[in-house]
Amino acid sequence: MLYLVSTPIGNLKDITFRAIEILKQVDEIICESTDKANILLKTYQIKKPLIHLTDENQLQVAAKIIEKLKSGKKLALISDAGTPTLSDPGQFLVKQAIKENINIIPIPGPSAVLSALITSGLSTSPFLFLGFLPKNKSQKQKLFQELINLKIHKKNPSIIFFESPQRINETLEILNEINSEIKISLAREMTKIYEEFLRGNIKNVLTNLKQKKEIKGEITVVFSL
Repeated sequence: MLYLVSTPIGNLKDITFRAIEILKQVDEIICESTDKANILLKTYQIKKPLIHLTDENQLQVAAKIIEKLKSGKKLALISDAGTPTLSDPGQFLVKQAIKENINIIPIPGPSAVLSALITSGLSTSPFLFLGFLPKNKSQKQKLFQELINLKIHKKNPSIIFFESPQRINETLEILNEINSEIKISLAREMTKIYEEFLRGNIKNVLTNLKQKKEIKGEITVVFSL
């Protein structure tokens, strides 16, 4: 059995009773960062062997994990924060497990994607999640130009993506150049002490950001026409 266990996106209290129960029951826990996993596990007094899985080592490690699962072991996959496989390692492992007819069980919980969407004030249906954007400026421009007039069931979807503090201003400048009428909600450090939401016309949000001496933390952006 492979459990996909959602973990807190910031506040460690945002974990379900079932998630804790499963993490205590499994034989081993698969994680991207052992340091971050240990912080969570120590908080809830859970001691389990950890399997380090990254995008770089997944071809080798996934094969070993599949062997463990086929031998009857119960394993849990967690991400650094939120729901596993969403812009995090694990998707390849899930595909391989499905091929081997291994039982995959989701343990729902926190998600930065949904938390940003429901607090945005923008339409929650339809929506499109892009994950992390390309770092290259021209690739971002091309992506946004392709999406800006996208319609799903004759409606403009709310589009969600992750961006780093170092690139957020440049990214919003690109969006503003494409269409200055875009409505946007920027969620930063959700569920943490310095949680912040910036909402409104993209020009106003961009002006607000430029006035800040420093931008820190995880950023999830939701925008729509």
